[in-house]
Formats: sequence, structure tokens, C-alpha cells
Amino acid sequence: MFFDTINLKSDEIFLKLDRTIEANPEKRWVPCYEFKICLGFDGTEAGHCNFRVGYTEKLYFGGNIGYSIYEPFRGNHYAGKACLLLFELARMHGMNFLYITCNPDNIASRKTCEYAGGVLEAIVDLPTDNDMYLDGEKQKCIYRINL
Repeated sequence: MFFDTINLKSDEIFLKLDRTIEANPEKRWVPCYEFKICLGFDGTEAGHCNFRVGYTEKLYFGGNIGYSIYEPFRGNHYAGKACLLLFELARMHGMNFLYITCNPDNIASRKTCEYAGGVLEAIVDLPTDNDMYLDGEKQKCIYRINL
């Protein structure tokens, strides 16, 4: 079940729903919302983010939230501000906490996790059968956000 997301906005940014993706148990995918991160004053797209609903082993390593900010818009905390908006959506889904993960060497993403209130729970080795491991990644920082 997907919720209305029209109110995911602040004075500075808003999240424009791009699409929803239904769960796919065969691939171990949970339902997902995908958004464009847009600037509030003119609607310029500054990046994108997604929110994955639920708790699974796969999400422990991949996180409930993903984000990317386009180069010209970096340094304004737009990813962190988008996370704060997504927390409201997570609460609507009855979630009490979230995981956001990143690579240990991704300092900007680590700062975003901390900006959003994440606490570093661990730096873990990825399981060898994990998709990210198969793509060449070896470790993840696991940040937990209590809602």
C-alpha cells in the first residue's frame, strides 16, 4: 500500500513522486517510492532519492533510503533534508527506525547520514552473495535512525 506523498516538502525542497515499485518477493525487493528532489522556489531538479519500506537482511546492507544529488547542487544538505522528509513517510508506514548505508570512503554520504540524525551502528563486510559485493563493493557503514 502506497501513501499520498504530496506533503513531503519544506521551505527549501520538495519531493516529487517519480514512481512506485511494488514488492517482488522472488527478488527479495520491498515496496519502494522513487522521488525527484526539487528546489522549492522554482522546481529545479537537484537530485533524486528513494524510500524502501520494511526490514529485511537485504535492506540492512542496502538501507531504507538512497539518494544522489547532482554536482551543481552539492553542499546544500539537500540529501539530508530529503531524508528528514522521508522520515514522515516511514512513520506513516508504521516504521520505528531506518537504516541508511554508504561506503566507508564516501565522506559526503557519511556526513549526510549524520546530518539526518543517523548513528553509526557498524562498518560491516558485505556477504559474498550480496548484489553490491558482486558489483565490487566490500563494506558498508550502517547508520541507524530512530524515528
